[in-house]
Amino acid sequence: MMRNKAVSVTAALAVAVLALTACSAGDGTRTGAAAEKESGDSAETTFKLAFNQQPNHPQFVALDAMGDRLKERTGGKYDIEVFPNETLGTQKDTIELVKAGTIEMSMVAGPLMESLNPDFVVFDLPFTFDSQEHQRTTTNDPAIVSELYSSLDDQGLHVLGSFHGGVRNMYTSKGPITRPEDMKGLKIRVIESDTNIEMMKMMGGSPAPMGMGEVYTAIQSGVLDGAENNELTYANVKHAEVAKYYSYTRHLMLPDYLLINPKVTDEMSEEHRKIFLEEIATAIEEEGELWEQEIPKSKALAEQAGTEFNEVDADAFTALIAPLTQKKLTNDTVRDIHAKVRAAAEGLEP
Repeated sequence: MMRNKAVSVTAALAVAVLALTACSAGDGTRTGAAAEKESGDSAETTFKLAFNQQPNHPQFVALDAMGDRLKERTGGKYDIEVFPNETLGTQKDTIELVKAGTIEMSMVAGPLMESLNPDFVVFDLPFTFDSQEHQRTTTNDPAIVSELYSSLDDQGLHVLGSFHGGVRNMYTSKGPITRPEDMKGLKIRVIESDTNIEMMKMMGGSPAPMGMGEVYTAIQSGVLDGAENNELTYANVKHAEVAKYYSYTRHLMLPDYLLINPKVTDEMSEEHRKIFLEEIATAIEEEGELWEQEIPKSKALAEQAGTEFNEVDADAFTALIAPLTQKKLTNDTVRDIHAKVRAAAEGLEP
């Protein structure tokens, strides 16, 4: 069990407000919390949490430690089992499992939420965040996100909090990317969302949406020429073995959302719900610290596999994809959220 670090007031308040306001939703089967309630207060409940990366990923480490602390603080009443490597299905599949109440929680990439509520696009646009701190603070600030994160409660989905998903860059098996012209004709895996597909086209590549578990073989066989992701994922899922050119386009800093079926928190006692929310806030802080520690380790691991890291013509890529932001800010809700996020950048380290 990891050491319980100090929790920022912003993260703690944000998670608490967001989850405490959740209401019962969905027509699925009874959740683990519901089953525990029906079988008596003495029963132990283990929440299933779906995760698509490996167990050494900062998010897995933070969530697993959160489960240990939750079990200890509730006297064994609640525990969390994190299932890595898409064991319970792709992120898209596990969203449906959470809605149905088959599992309690899932960690999913931000763009997948756009198909459920298009307003989630506001955090999936290029150059929205200046730093990890900026992202973590604003995407867990109830004054900015409370309504957005509660918008799917009636469908059996609630966003408990936002985790750092790294800075995404391009990597290929064909050679280094230094300018948009180098992207021409390359088939690149993207997260399944209209925004990511459109962005990849604007950058000059040919987008290919697919689940993470298929990417290695697709690059190895030549079905794909590459993908885009952060250094940790690139190294941990061994994409460095089949795509040895990693280019710092820095085109996105996407949040990953911890989703829950709101029935779960509704059916917890006030005391246990408070503990649960506190531990989520702690996990958000710990995950951010772990990212900072793991980036140099991941780069070293990739270099051992033969990776070449390179910088790009950042201005050229910025000029191509910056217009996407204004195109996607289509209503007052997303324009207001985006404005608040950019205003919050003042005073934060880039």
